[in-house]
Amino acid sequence: MNAKIAVATVSGKAYYHLVNELKARGLPFLSLTPYDPIPVDIKIVITTENERHLINHPNIMIFEETMDPATIVNEAVRSVEGRRNHDTITVGVDPGKTFGIAVLNNGNVLETTVHSSVEQTVNTVLDVLTKNPAAKYIVKIGDGAPEYTQVLLSQLNEALPKDVEIEIVSEAGTSRFAKETVHRRGLRDAMSAVKIAERRGRPFHRGKGKQQ
Repeated sequence: MNAKIAVATVSGKAYYHLVNELKARGLPFLSLTPYDPIPVDIKIVITTENERHLINHPNIMIFEETMDPATIVNEAVRSVEGRRNHDTITVGVDPGKTFGIAVLNNGNVLETTVHSSVEQTVNTVLDVLTKNPAAKYIVKIGDGAPEYTQVLLSQLNEALPKDVEIEIVSEAGTSRFAKETVHRRGLRDAMSAVKIAERRGRPFHRGKGKQQ
């Protein structure tokens, strides 16, 4: 996939945070200075407030040092994808003492979040399905922490509409990102959730649950 997002800044701190977030998600991007011409394929330019006036582009997003880079990358991805109905929305969940969630649109990462309880996780999944119209929804849950997985499966089965598919995914190998992501709290869980969302799981046969 060609890069649609550009990071245009000479701020070392801003560049470090933004590039780390984009690379962690496997999102293609272009690195520019504020003085460089913007290629026509670029849909979103992320820069700093001080450099904004140097950039000639209709879609500029401003990154501030106090901002979580995940927030602005989420917004940039949504803008690039547009508001059209997505074909397939896949939600990957890494259960445990904290719950990582990753939302993918046809394989592209839209957003990642981390939550501290089953209830927060279920509410977030419901919110994702509400705000992302799609022809198909799949929720994939990792099996690495069986006690958390079973509780989450039970609550999602009750809460989700019956046309939402649920899969149980092997977590073997997803923890290999631990050393790479130890510098950011929660990023390990979020990246594991991305890998879970990308893997094929075994279907969870839903019993009594929420009807449309």
